[in-house]
Amino acid sequence: MNPALHVENLFVRYGRVDVVKGVSFSVAKGKSYALVGESGSGKSTILRAIVGMAPDWRGKTLIDGETQVAYGNLDFARHCQMVFQDPYASLHPRRTVDATLLEPLKIHGIGGGSAKVADMLEAVGLDRRFRYRFPHQLSGGQRQRVAIARALMLEPHLLLLDEPTSALDVSVQAEILNLLVRLRQERGLTYLLVTHSLPVVSFLCDRLGVLRQGGMVEQAGIEVLREGTFAKPYAQELYASSLGAGDRARQKSLPMAPETEKDV
Repeated sequence: MNPALHVENLFVRYGRVDVVKGVSFSVAKGKSYALVGESGSGKSTILRAIVGMAPDWRGKTLIDGETQVAYGNLDFARHCQMVFQDPYASLHPRRTVDATLLEPLKIHGIGGGSAKVADMLEAVGLDRRFRYRFPHQLSGGQRQRVAIARALMLEPHLLLLDEPTSALDVSVQAEILNLLVRLRQERGLTYLLVTHSLPVVSFLCDRLGVLRQGGMVEQAGIEVLREGTFAKPYAQELYASSLGAGDRARQKSLPMAPETEKDV
């Protein structure tokens, strides 16, 4: 069976500099894979290359065994969607939640929009009273729920998550992570996550790849993260600086708050 996502020997160049250098990895269907590393390591650039937003890249990206064509391709959009870091910047300030969620259905000529919007709001834990609100009338957590709902309107199986909780308060981060876990289980989704937070990786993911200066340093299962048994020195340093080498309690899981939207 083909993996949900396969990236092979990916290079991404900005100007005359390769900022991603020969990166390869695969994500099995229904699994969650994290790209971690310090700022400038190429994590988010890889996501942009996968969806065709990086202008100069070479290598191979396959979704369900088929070569990625270009961002904006309608068939590609039904298979893969991206959730961005800043939920306010990713939503049009003059469009209601209803208009935001209906837009992908209109572009793809999919009917039954009103019912689909109501169902998706319920799926992401938002009451129907949010349907005709504008982004500035929502909290950060509510905006990110809308962004996730928009990404799911076309029922894709692969979500690219670019630091989806880093702009949120800690308690709201926990709610959004719980939501992502539930949606993955209910809908059989596959995730590719970019994050700085190793506790988030421990909670949400099955495998991770450690990046440094655009190259893949190490790939490992989540048990390696939880035990702190990375093979490469840089991965060990990243682990120690992010979690604290002696902090075993935080390695096991990220404490989660109940999945309720309190900041209404």
